[in-house]
Amino acid sequence: MAPQLERGAEMTVAELMKLLSLADPSARVRLGINPFVPMAHKMGTVTADTDQDGRPIVYLAEDAEAVQYGFLPRPVAEALTWMPPVEPPTRGRRLRAVSDGDASRETP
Repeated sequence: MAPQLERGAEMTVAELMKLLSLADPSARVRLGINPFVPMAHKMGTVTADTDQDGRPIVYLAEDAEAVQYGFLPRPVAEALTWMPPVEPPTRGRRLRAVSDGDASRETP
């Protein structure tokens, strides 16, 4: 999984470029949307402008057709802290008794 900025930090273009430089250049880009129902969307327009204080800002938008590629993979949602990690079961499989006259024999 690629490194991430701390939560609440505003990402700059330089930081985004640094993070993207660590990825496979042939990888497709998806936007993770809605932490409560994590979905993947196709990347669309990238545009630059200024914010309400006159500072430069870049906007990344989903594609014009709003194509949704389904749920984010669980590891991605966990890395974004949008889902808690799933703990594997800690107990073994239960055995059930076989009732063929020998109640002492058990099978998985």
